[in-house]
Amino acid sequence: MENTATITNNSDFLFLYEAIQCNPNGDIDQENKPRMDYDNQINLVTDVRVKRYIRDFLKTQGKDIFVDMEGENKVSPDSKLKAVLVRLLAAPEEVKIAFEGREDLIKKFDEIQKKAAAKTPEDLIKFMQDKKNKELASEVNRFILAYLVKQKFIDIRFFGSAFAIEGFSKSYIGPIQLNWGYSLHKVQLMESNSIVTIMNDGSSTIGKDYRVHYSLLAFAGTVNKYAAISTGLTEADLGEFRTAIWESIPALPTRSKMNQYPKLYVEVVYNEGFHNGHFGDLRQYVKVIPANGLDEKQIRKFDDLTLDLSGLKAVLQGKVGNGLPVKEVKITTGNNIQFSL
Repeated sequence: MENTATITNNSDFLFLYEAIQCNPNGDIDQENKPRMDYDNQINLVTDVRVKRYIRDFLKTQGKDIFVDMEGENKVSPDSKLKAVLVRLLAAPEEVKIAFEGREDLIKKFDEIQKKAAAKTPEDLIKFMQDKKNKELASEVNRFILAYLVKQKFIDIRFFGSAFAIEGFSKSYIGPIQLNWGYSLHKVQLMESNSIVTIMNDGSSTIGKDYRVHYSLLAFAGTVNKYAAISTGLTEADLGEFRTAIWESIPALPTRSKMNQYPKLYVEVVYNEGFHNGHFGDLRQYVKVIPANGLDEKQIRKFDDLTLDLSGLKAVLQGKVGNGLPVKEVKITTGNNIQFSL
């Protein structure tokens, strides 16, 4: 049976994936070159890029995604919310489902509909947003917004969102947060200036195509049970997240994003009374050592390095069990990686 209870434990997680001859995250301020810390020659990837992978993957699995296109158009969160509200209010059966078990709100919503005398969902929304109707509509508005977050849009339950529409304004802090990722070693860029694009009129253009030779990227993240209360993140949702972060990056390859593969996911689930950050950023316990006498920038494949997880193992061993910080450690490994406690 699907677990629909809101999560009751905090977690910290570590996620590694490799990028081979591709552009993990283009920097629009740098000719779309792979995002870099040039002082240290470290490859960077934003949390937004990883969240986009996850959202796109969930969409292929039939999940409703809020931070997404509206039809063929890119829209702001506020415009997306308005479009979603219109669709909801135009579907009486879904409205009935949304208010199920709340007879008090059904009566208020019926009263709103009568007073609004709206001919379209847009007119009804306008009435519900009017400050003159705040006393009548505010509780219904909040309930509708909570329904959309907790029952409809899994990406808001994951990552939160902010809305600034009159009558429906609210900020949801996402219980799942990620830092920017960085490569565990120095990275060398590869460059080609002979990429030809054929235009519809028969002309062609030559542009530069920047990529990394190889990058082993590490992300740190948290799952917070207190933030989960407002978005309604459930244990079932968290299972979907674990699947999505692992499957999403290689699942939807594009020309510049091919050859990216997950290597390691370690989630430290804390016991009651222990909070995020108990061990700090888990990346500090992971090291990369170039193999076969190579320099870091000469790494071209996973076999050109040794991934040292001994520090992570040492900090977690002896910490799992009743009365200890950790309830359990969830581990998923990719090819050529062995890690257990």
